[in-house]
Amino acid sequence: MRIDGRHLWKALGLAGAVGVAATGALAVRAERQRRAYTPDEVRDRLHTRFARAAADTDSRRTVDLTSVGPTVRQRLSRLLKRR
Repeated sequence: MRIDGRHLWKALGLAGAVGVAATGALAVRAERQRRAYTPDEVRDRLHTRFARAAADTDSRRTVDLTSVGPTVRQRLSRLLKRR
């Protein structure tokens, strides 16, 4: 059996159409699941996510930037001004 250019393009077009249909089906399914939440459930989930994010930022160690020395650019600029 010989496959010529027309058959190849037809197969690729069909594969593309199947891919688009499958992607649309997944998007519809995700949207249906998202809309299944009640407003109270959405609010509770958002509050939980916010509390986790706030706890994460509070637990991170902060760096004191006043102790950081001059940058390479600042040092070069100071050296060039001396000459």
